[in-house]
Amino acid sequence: MYPVARHRSRLALRELTLEDVDAVHAIYGSSEATEHLSFEPRTRDQVAGIVARSIASATATPREEYALAVTEGEGGPLVGYARLALDPHQQRAATIGGALHRDAWGIGYGTETVHLLLDLAFDDLDLHRVWAARAPKNEASAKTLLAAGMTEEGRIRGHVFVRGAWRDSVVYGVLKEERNPART
Repeated sequence: MYPVARHRSRLALRELTLEDVDAVHAIYGSSEATEHLSFEPRTRDQVAGIVARSIASATATPREEYALAVTEGEGGPLVGYARLALDPHQQRAATIGGALHRDAWGIGYGTETVHLLLDLAFDDLDLHRVWAARAPKNEASAKTLLAAGMTEEGRIRGHVFVRGAWRDSVVYGVLKEERNPART
């Protein structure tokens, strides 16, 4: 499916463009925004590579990754980066993730972003299951995933090597028939 253009009351998902590099770098280059992610802050060049790969993968057939800009309204500024990747180990399943700019924290944008990704997964791609993982210390992410209707399913021990140490991940999931597509 290309291009992706989904929106809710306050946010929209759209395909990334090369003009988004600086806005994505404001997120992925921030030690605060990446504190609980599976990688350390990225350089601008690294982010430019991520955006370029995301743009290239958008037109792949079949499309296996949806790396998207999260914007305030349709056509508004980029406030986040969201990703849905088809899971090669499960039938009709995907994993989701993302990050928001620090200025977009604490106002419900995370939950709305998860709802947008679930809309894409279940309504557009007709998937059966979506899952996400968070760092154990990321309580804001726990609240976000639960508020979006996902269920905590367990812990993957020693899942991610980041900042010189192995870290667990707490896993959440939702099935299509369990989804509550609450509008925010």
